[in-house]
Amino acid sequence: MSAEATNPATPGPAAPAAAVRRKARPRIDLRRLGRAALLGNAARGKLPDAIGHVAEAHRAHYPDADLEPLRHAWVLAESSHRGQMRKSGEPYITHPLAVTLILAELGAETTTLTASLLHDTVEDTDVTLDQVREQFGEEVRYLVDGVTKLEKVDYGAAAEPETFRKMLVATGSDVRVMSIKLADRLHNMRTLGVMRPEKQARIAKVTRDVLIPLAERLGVQALKTELEDLVFAILHPEEYEHTRELIAENAARSGDPLAEIADEVRGVLREADIPAEVLIRPRHFVSVHRVSRKRGELRGADFGRLLVLVNEDADCYAVLGELHTCMTPVVSEFKDFIAVPKFNLYQSLHTAVARADGQVAEVLIRTHQMHKVAEAGVVALGNPYAPAADAPAADTSAAGPSVTGAPATGAPATGTPGSDSPEDGERADPTRPGWLSRLLDWQKAAPDTDTFWSTLREDLAQDREITVFRPDGGALGLPEGATCVDAAYAQYGEDAHACIGARVNGRLATLSTVLRDGDTVQLLMGQDPASEPSREWLEHAHTPAARIAIQRWLAAHPDRAEEPPAPVPSRPVLDPPAPGSAPRTANAVVADRPGATVRLAGCCTPVPPDEVTGFAVRGGAVTVHRVECASVAHMKSSGRPEVAVSWGDSTACRVTLVAESFGRPHLLADLTEAMAQEGAEIVSATVEPPSQQRVRHTYTVELPDAAHLPALMRAMRNVPGVYDVGRAQHQ
Repeated sequence: MSAEATNPATPGPAAPAAAVRRKARPRIDLRRLGRAALLGNAARGKLPDAIGHVAEAHRAHYPDADLEPLRHAWVLAESSHRGQMRKSGEPYITHPLAVTLILAELGAETTTLTASLLHDTVEDTDVTLDQVREQFGEEVRYLVDGVTKLEKVDYGAAAEPETFRKMLVATGSDVRVMSIKLADRLHNMRTLGVMRPEKQARIAKVTRDVLIPLAERLGVQALKTELEDLVFAILHPEEYEHTRELIAENAARSGDPLAEIADEVRGVLREADIPAEVLIRPRHFVSVHRVSRKRGELRGADFGRLLVLVNEDADCYAVLGELHTCMTPVVSEFKDFIAVPKFNLYQSLHTAVARADGQVAEVLIRTHQMHKVAEAGVVALGNPYAPAADAPAADTSAAGPSVTGAPATGAPATGTPGSDSPEDGERADPTRPGWLSRLLDWQKAAPDTDTFWSTLREDLAQDREITVFRPDGGALGLPEGATCVDAAYAQYGEDAHACIGARVNGRLATLSTVLRDGDTVQLLMGQDPASEPSREWLEHAHTPAARIAIQRWLAAHPDRAEEPPAPVPSRPVLDPPAPGSAPRTANAVVADRPGATVRLAGCCTPVPPDEVTGFAVRGGAVTVHRVECASVAHMKSSGRPEVAVSWGDSTACRVTLVAESFGRPHLLADLTEAMAQEGAEIVSATVEPPSQQRVRHTYTVELPDAAHLPALMRAMRNVPGVYDVGRAQHQ
């Protein structure tokens, strides 16, 4: 918004890619158009010459569109901005005109174009939002309001971050808000050259950190690639110049291997009778730079890719089959984004073919409709909220208020946009993808502007998404690198404080486990409402939602936040029994060897009604083992004779139990209290040092009645943080 300059000091880096996209319609001289609009007279009811190009581009996508709203918006915008000049001396109206032309060429519908022409009127002129509503309807008013900046006089240094927060919230109800903002920033970046270098750098960094990731997530590749090149030229001028020289040198070479491979592909498809269009897509500057860093010296085929456009989805796979059959495929380069689209709506088959001389050409295969979406992303949806959104050619939505009425909140009528939640999956609603829902959720909890601004940049830097599944079949969309901690907060919000562990693909896993695309995650939740997160969780939290929730809890509980996650002594925490408290012998077990001393083996601590057996040891004593004890098999294999033993009348017993748990504060106290309530007397206890947040506890206890053992083990398992309890089985 408020573009301030034209004639950039640096050469237009995106010209090669832009020329390919619009080879039939050269870039418009917006300075000439703006002055013609001011100086020329248009007949009543006829579009002024200055926006004739906008109308032409719009009609290419919407042949039956009603152009009256555009004419009306142009008249209001031109009269409102009259007398305002850009820093370069051009009429200010050239900026909204340029932004509108960018969107028209991408295929934006009439409502978006109408709002685009008016997008700076409320910010920079005396036009009010009420006037916009009265003349153009609620949808246009909402879009204009969404991209209107907050005043620095009111917000100071927080104006820019809070403007983006406001804009993102508006985007949550209508993605067209962000479409206008992206086109607005693109024209401002094209015309940044007369500003001071430090201001150019500041705007370029915000564009790099916020606007480019948003363009990627919304799938608007045509805007994203040009923005990347413009930022590259400003922030890395030397590398940009080197890349420009590489492209120029390649263009000057005789012979083009990419063109030769394209001809070969055309021949293969012609023989297979597959109607297809084969195009060469030159790489934009940043793409060439990335490839050169990855591959070193570039060859001719590295400066572009082949694009094969067909009519039907099935034709894409037919093309792939022919190329892999008749040419030499590079199998490692194959990716199927048709069967599994990217989170930003992108669909295409990617492959590569090699020539005998080692030249490798990357090939993109998609339908014409897929190509439109790949270039324009959400802009290609037309009006995604209209009942007939799947038939954009008849769009007339800007003629007045939305056909379904507008909600009282001021958001446009959108049916149920934004009503999906992250667990609905990434592709349930392209107008409110999962990443946007998550962003809107965590921004509510961001305590201050600085936290929001830094966290937003951090969140948007995570440019790959994964989908993990819940046992009930639901799905969670998470950024790549997310852990079980992130999954817990994505599913449960602040209730995830009670999470004690997870199972990933059926196996127990620590909360720090990094998830992969397609994993099934079952989160284990404790029953104690006072369960607490650990400061250690911050090290494993990858998403803003998880980090902010944990930080808020720690800030609210500074006294408990400093406690260690669990007591983890490496030596016994309770003293062993005194010599007088010897274990039960003959009164508990009867051996078929009169007068022999009988002892219960410490390796398996048998208790009634375990099936037991005995073995004679030195000194004439008999040790009693559970029959499934590993020691029994060992002694049998060595030829040791068994001694028949049986349980006596006593019901008291001593048993060793092993508890596996996740570390958390107060766990040992809660566990020993639960055991005491079941009447268990702890003879000895050992807690091993934690390993990957897991803690192993070993307890030897006396019970007055062996029948109480199952209840004791259930009570121990019910302690939050404990995920398994079993009898000791020492090897």
